[in-house]
Amino acid sequence: MLFKTIRSTLTTFNSLAIAGLCAAVLTFSILTHEDLYSEAVTSDLDALSNNLSQDLVPYLSGDEADLIDIRTLLLRLEEYENVKFAVVFDKNYQQIDVHAGNTLQVDGKIDMTVDREQLMDIPFGMSSKNGELYAYKRVGQANIAEVGYLLIVNDLEKPLVRSKLSLLLKVLPLTFIVIAIGIALSLWLNSRLLFPLQKLAKLAHKIKETNDYSIDIKVHGKQEVLDLSSEFSGMMDTIHNEEIKNKRYTKQLMQQRKDMERLANFDSLTGLPNRQYFMETLRKSLSIAQREDDDLVLMYFDLDGFKGVNDTYGHEVGDKLLIEASKRTQRFLRHGDLIARLGGDEFLILLYNNPNDFVVSDIAQRIIKEISKPFDILEWEILISASIGLTRAKDASYNLSDFVSNADVAMYKSKLEGKNTHTIFVHEMMEDNKRKLMLANNLMPGLKNGEFELYYQPKVDQQEEIVGFEALLRWNSSEFGFVSPVEFIGIAEQSGKISEITYWVMDQVMQDTPTLIEAFGDETVVSLNLSAHDLRNSNLFEDIQNLFAKYQLRPQNIEFEVTESTYLENFDMANEFFRDIREIGSSIALDDFGTGYSSLSYLTQIELHTLKIDKQFVDNLGVSKRSTLVTTTIVEMAKQLNLNICAEGVETREQRDFLVESGCQQLQGYLFGKPAPLEAILKTFGTK
Repeated sequence: MLFKTIRSTLTTFNSLAIAGLCAAVLTFSILTHEDLYSEAVTSDLDALSNNLSQDLVPYLSGDEADLIDIRTLLLRLEEYENVKFAVVFDKNYQQIDVHAGNTLQVDGKIDMTVDREQLMDIPFGMSSKNGELYAYKRVGQANIAEVGYLLIVNDLEKPLVRSKLSLLLKVLPLTFIVIAIGIALSLWLNSRLLFPLQKLAKLAHKIKETNDYSIDIKVHGKQEVLDLSSEFSGMMDTIHNEEIKNKRYTKQLMQQRKDMERLANFDSLTGLPNRQYFMETLRKSLSIAQREDDDLVLMYFDLDGFKGVNDTYGHEVGDKLLIEASKRTQRFLRHGDLIARLGGDEFLILLYNNPNDFVVSDIAQRIIKEISKPFDILEWEILISASIGLTRAKDASYNLSDFVSNADVAMYKSKLEGKNTHTIFVHEMMEDNKRKLMLANNLMPGLKNGEFELYYQPKVDQQEEIVGFEALLRWNSSEFGFVSPVEFIGIAEQSGKISEITYWVMDQVMQDTPTLIEAFGDETVVSLNLSAHDLRNSNLFEDIQNLFAKYQLRPQNIEFEVTESTYLENFDMANEFFRDIREIGSSIALDDFGTGYSSLSYLTQIELHTLKIDKQFVDNLGVSKRSTLVTTTIVEMAKQLNLNICAEGVETREQRDFLVESGCQQLQGYLFGKPAPLEAILKTFGTK
């Protein structure tokens, strides 16, 4: 903690440096004082001993030393308080007299004993040992007239200690004053120099607390501080500008996130929740409903004929139709109910709070009625309908997949029952659905195992002469027995297996046609049916050409039939295909005319060869006045358009006579022959 801040670190360092410097100076002074003191004492004692040795010469020169004079002379040493003792020796090193100083006392007695051996260890001149200073001098001239010796022992240690203590007592107060002044100056200088940095630190802390990077930073000080303040201010401006940019970018990112979430969860065209959002909501709702033993109702519906609208009027009209249809549907939903666009023209509606069957049917009927009303879009009047399937969560045991699948099965049932209606799911429908799945799985094995067969139904002219045949596909399954084309053709289309079946039919027809031509004449025309899926097959026309070449068959002997709804669902592709077919010489027939949902304006946009009147009109000839009138109108219209007219389902002579009188060129029905295999046709009708 002591060195946590620069200020405390500098103050501590400066204080220690000042104290250390003062201690070093004081130590040096003491050592110097000690040396000077020793030199001074040595010099004084040397001078004193020299004087005394000279003064002792007269007193030691005689035969007998003058002890009184010698002692009187040694009394001079009384003035020197640090002299321990002085001893006078004759030339034979015999002690003559001793003077004891005040500093040498041992056990209350003066010990002045210095024997010859001790004296011999002391060098002449000045020397020191064990804190004592020795002055050992010759009395008389050395080696010529030596008459004796003088030894003065001076106390060096105690006076030196007293002197050093005295020096310390004088110097220490000044030293402490110097240290205090140094520390005070250091604190003042550090505070003055570091104050701008502290101010910068406080500003930085304030910025951290407030996140306000626009605070103006102006701190005065030395050049380094000014530079730091300037750089810090520039950095803050940069951060502030970046913060503004980041806020703007963050705002944009938040908006983009909202847009992405909306794109991820909502349909961009209708604004309704999309499949992902709906399924997640449905999963949670099912979990809650199961826990609370509640029930939910799921409504699955799509728009009948929407594909034809898209192909006939364009995708812009189709998109606006989807938007308007979704708006109309939402009018009849209760508060809290959820509608979503599943994809294309398919919608899902989740009805909460366990609505009863009456409420559910009422909502469905209202939606169907509203959707069936004309749509006025871009100056076009569009007529469509809706097929709806309904199911309850309890019937699916709250399983998400089964819940949606049940609604889909019920919706498909509505389509099979004529569309523009609603169907409530029952478990028996699942058996039908399982049968469809099993039939779909057996289509290709059945085709490979020869379970499919072509039947031919004759077409006759007004004189009841055979002029052609319609090829009709039959499936006698080894597992299911006879399967109606009405059942398996739709399954083949839904499962994407119709192309292989169509190719097999075309191959078989072109293989059988030469036999029929040989039996019934060169002008015999054999017709075969194409589905909506076939018209979307880009390889269809190439396959037809290859088969014509394979069997060396004239295109004029083959006629291709498409239903009215099939044509309208693939308007552009159908027109292109019809153009290619006409160019090679084959003919085109429009089947089931009058049962569709569109206007007759499209008949002016295509070139047909044959218009086939549907069996439902023929059945009501003479029974329903309106149906009879419609049939007559169709025949007259076809004649005006120079189209060949073929009536299907002729079973009575009355029907035949009416149609011939009306102008039908060709007739087809049980009255003239039932569909039969090629061998039976040849056997029954013989050869021409």
